[in-house]
Amino acid sequence: MWDFEHEPRASDLARRYSIISSTPAECARHLRTGTADIGLVPVAAYPSLTNAAVVPRCAIASLDEVRSILLAVRNPGGVREVKRVALDTASITSATYTRILFRKLWNNDPAFLPHTADLDAMLRVADAALLIGDPALLALEDRESREQRTGEQLLYLDLAHEWRAWTKTAWVSAFWAVRKEALDRTGLCPAQIVEDFERSRDGGLDHLDEIVAEWSTRIAVPAATIKTYLFDNIHYFLDDVCLDGLALFYRYAVECGALAEAPSLDFL
Repeated sequence: MWDFEHEPRASDLARRYSIISSTPAECARHLRTGTADIGLVPVAAYPSLTNAAVVPRCAIASLDEVRSILLAVRNPGGVREVKRVALDTASITSATYTRILFRKLWNNDPAFLPHTADLDAMLRVADAALLIGDPALLALEDRESREQRTGEQLLYLDLAHEWRAWTKTAWVSAFWAVRKEALDRTGLCPAQIVEDFERSRDGGLDHLDEIVAEWSTRIAVPAATIKTYLFDNIHYFLDDVCLDGLALFYRYAVECGALAEAPSLDFL
């Protein structure tokens, strides 16, 4: 979102876009209800959107370890013996990936319990917990402290790494989607949208140190960790390896019963 928040382009973009900050799951809901025209949506939510096109070449993905999608397991027998999984309710996509990995990779079919992101509370009701985003990053930073505090040694699995090692494709969390009827209503041409979002992504990558400095004051994670996360762990391009990963994700999600059918991506 660099260009949308910083000059010299922010004022120009403000004439075309009004920004609402929300979670990806809420972005998908806004698109479904028509209260937003463009949203960064979880890939698992795309099949539920009607008449929505994907902005090409932009994504939130990972080519190996992502750090922010974390499965913490307390069962000494490992993932294959997990009976109950507490799922962070922040992302339906990560929850779907988790179900796929348990079912198809680990040959396990545990019960899944939606839960707010609180590792200790989650592990009081389940023997594994899925954490997403900042709670996952913070749990990794608190790993040694928690072990000293509780005397419990957990197994921490980076699910993007597990997916990559298993499928050799990218883990794709979200992409931008546009309600097609908004194009006619606003008169904004698709090429302009694609250019705006690609330039903003590239602008952020060009100003990574400023972003790290800003966010290191907002979250209790070292600046070096944030920089590694934003620059090395996250992949921002919806390229061929991501499209291969998406095709596999949708196929497996259907086979596991998480989706009714695999969608065809309609690009802007």
